[in-house]
Amino acid sequence: MATFQAKSVRRREDLRLLTGQGNYAADAAPAGMAVATLLRSPYAHARIERIDTEAARGVPGVIAVYTDTDLTDVAPIAGGIGFPRPDGSPAPKTDRLLLARDRVRFVGEPVALVVACSRAAGLEAAEAITVEYTALPVVTEPVAAMRQGASAVWDNVPDNIGFLWQRGEADATAAALAGSAHVTTLQFSVSRVTANSLEPRGAWACIAADGRIEVHASHQSPFALRNGMASGNFQLAPTDIRVVPGDVGGSFGMKSGVHQESVLVAWAARRLNRPVRWIADRTEGFLTDEQAREMRITASLGLDADGRFTALKLRWDVNLGAYVSGRSGWGVGNIGGIAGVYLIPLIAAEVCGVLTHTVPTAAYRGAGRPEATYAIERLIDVAASELKVSPYELRRRNLIPPQAMPYKTALTFTYDCGEFEANMQHAAALSDLASFEQRRTDAAARGKLRGIGLCNCIEVAGGPFLRPAKDLATLRLAEDGTLVLRSGSMSVGQGLETTMTQLVADRFGVAPEQVRWEGGDTDLLPSGKGNGGSGALCIGGSAVTLAVDKVIDKARRIAAELLEAAVVDVELADGRFTIAGTDRSVALVDVAAAAYEPAHIPPGQEAGLVESGEFTPTAVTFPNGTHICEVEIDRETGVTDIVRYSAVEELGRVLNPMIVAGQIHGGVVQGVGQALGEAILHDPESGQMLTASFMDYQMPRASEYPDFRLATREVPTAVNPLGAKGVGEAGTVGALGAAMNAINDALAPLGIRHFDMPATPARVWAAMRAAQA
Repeated sequence: MATFQAKSVRRREDLRLLTGQGNYAADAAPAGMAVATLLRSPYAHARIERIDTEAARGVPGVIAVYTDTDLTDVAPIAGGIGFPRPDGSPAPKTDRLLLARDRVRFVGEPVALVVACSRAAGLEAAEAITVEYTALPVVTEPVAAMRQGASAVWDNVPDNIGFLWQRGEADATAAALAGSAHVTTLQFSVSRVTANSLEPRGAWACIAADGRIEVHASHQSPFALRNGMASGNFQLAPTDIRVVPGDVGGSFGMKSGVHQESVLVAWAARRLNRPVRWIADRTEGFLTDEQAREMRITASLGLDADGRFTALKLRWDVNLGAYVSGRSGWGVGNIGGIAGVYLIPLIAAEVCGVLTHTVPTAAYRGAGRPEATYAIERLIDVAASELKVSPYELRRRNLIPPQAMPYKTALTFTYDCGEFEANMQHAAALSDLASFEQRRTDAAARGKLRGIGLCNCIEVAGGPFLRPAKDLATLRLAEDGTLVLRSGSMSVGQGLETTMTQLVADRFGVAPEQVRWEGGDTDLLPSGKGNGGSGALCIGGSAVTLAVDKVIDKARRIAAELLEAAVVDVELADGRFTIAGTDRSVALVDVAAAAYEPAHIPPGQEAGLVESGEFTPTAVTFPNGTHICEVEIDRETGVTDIVRYSAVEELGRVLNPMIVAGQIHGGVVQGVGQALGEAILHDPESGQMLTASFMDYQMPRASEYPDFRLATREVPTAVNPLGAKGVGEAGTVGALGAAMNAINDALAPLGIRHFDMPATPARVWAAMRAAQA
């Protein structure tokens, strides 16, 4: 098994990015670049009666104006998903047109495309387009959408149910709940949020000298984008399209899949034979970026007379937005996390995906994992309150012990390893849990309500769960001793350029500067995983490790020739091959040069030192941990402050503790940010988005958070050669539940059984006043 030395290394890409040397989608300026502007629907639901583009075509600087009637040689984005509806029929195939034809289904849906010499000309032309709409009734909330008489998003789906996914033993679970000594039932909600990545979505395309379509997109999975556009939209071979992401300023799942705008600029570039670029402004991002999370949760947890869990029944009513597609499965793929880290004999779960007149939802950091953890962890806190048992003790009593591993949960997942009680004990010490009541008393003297929230989290990583993705990497030891690494994993701001090169440098015993990172461009490799699912190190890093092993093996053979020694006696350390037990050695750079000299190449070995590694895990991994959050709520204003935050994450082997800490910091803030204020809201009558700017959408700020107390524990997994489990989503998965449990704990003395997110001052104040009344 390959090993590496955990070491905090500063991000090597930051100097380039912070000094303006990055290469983002908006940076390139090839000759003849045109600007694409989209006219978008102001209605959430309407018939398109007529579109007149004549005036727009006459605006100075306009190159072309297109509507759906022009898109005869490009296909829409395919809809549908492999889940059934309640009657067993397949999910509706709601293909997403690149430009709306006769009906719009959410505010912001594109209706016409303007290509102009400047952004100003494009905006002027878009305003000159006349579109006659007939407004239709609107439904924006999933539970309301299922009621009889609600407006149908699609005529062939009158009940607006896109799919109903069911797993578990429903009858046995119901019987176990009926026979339980205590049953806690709760109905609660998770708010809708949007990614708001630092770099907005954008893409530009051109026709390369070899005649291929070349797309430069702010995207996290270039091979998926290439393959999706080639086979789905243009009916081309994948190699007929090249995708070059460049630098990407944040993705969070939102920048995956095939987006209409990327296809449209590629189509327009081919049509006009010139480069065409589209970059979203922030309002466009709010209206059209795929959003996430929104659902109503209905759950029941049974307990016996000793406070041990007997059964769990759960239903999610998930807002899919206006379209059902392969990206609508975010509420299903990771729902296994509702089992938590607990011994729950029976679980029955169902996910109902509901269509509404809103922007489609899809994966966002965690993609169902934070929601699953929040569901079980919130339920446990309410049960503990009803049974008058401490939340810590109720959790401890029901933990899966290490000796039970591997453990098959009652719903989909099988955990390979874990030490959950050790996580809790470490977090309790880190957070000084034992003295919390004194802190609560001190806060009360200052007019504050203090609460504490505990959350045990576990997530699936390196998936999808049923069919883990593979990744590919190549490594070349150049003649000058430079190690050139090409990875199929995509760096989107999380420091992957640093960690992957650190992995290579560590194995060869050289400085990281001796490794050159090349990634993203689909011409560099036959395939690649891209970014997502916390799989960069456990899958992508494993592929890199296999390539490293092969290059070292070939280089050792050449070194043995140079040293006139047996291969088994040659060791690599600190960038030199040495005969074991002697001082005879040869530098890596000399071996690299000799690899091209026939006299030193072993029989049967080709010249040069380049190898590839392909890794497909036999199973997924399960990062886990314990988060403890403390809040104070001002009785007079309803303002909620995060005053302490402690987290212990068990991530398997850790390569770069500094980058791991940064990932956890960012993840925690995204989870707590949603608990405290982030929420996409719609007017239920018109479907208009009420939070389409930073004036209305509350983004978290660094000044609102205390120093985080973080620790990691290592329980290496055996499903990959590095023993790594993944960290990308870990902070968010634990933070949502920990923060909401803390807020509810603070409000509990007022008689409030449950308070739904977001905990904005106005909502908290209103809940306190209502409770006091």
